[in-house]
Amino acid sequence: MIEQLNIFGGFISTGLASAVAAGILTFLIHFLLQRLPLDRFLWQPILLDLTLFLVLWWGLSILANHFYPH
Repeated sequence: MIEQLNIFGGFISTGLASAVAAGILTFLIHFLLQRLPLDRFLWQPILLDLTLFLVLWWGLSILANHFYPH
């Protein structure tokens, strides 16, 4: 069975919740990284954002699976 979270009476999957959380964290980290002069070292800065999102999503999914009550 797919784990779901009950948020204000509505059920959403943990995959969607972790993807949204990873997107928000990526957005916040992106603005922090813009203040550093990293653009000259990166060939495509969007690849850093995509990789950051995927790593955060993977990590949050692992944490959700570990802490979900069985």
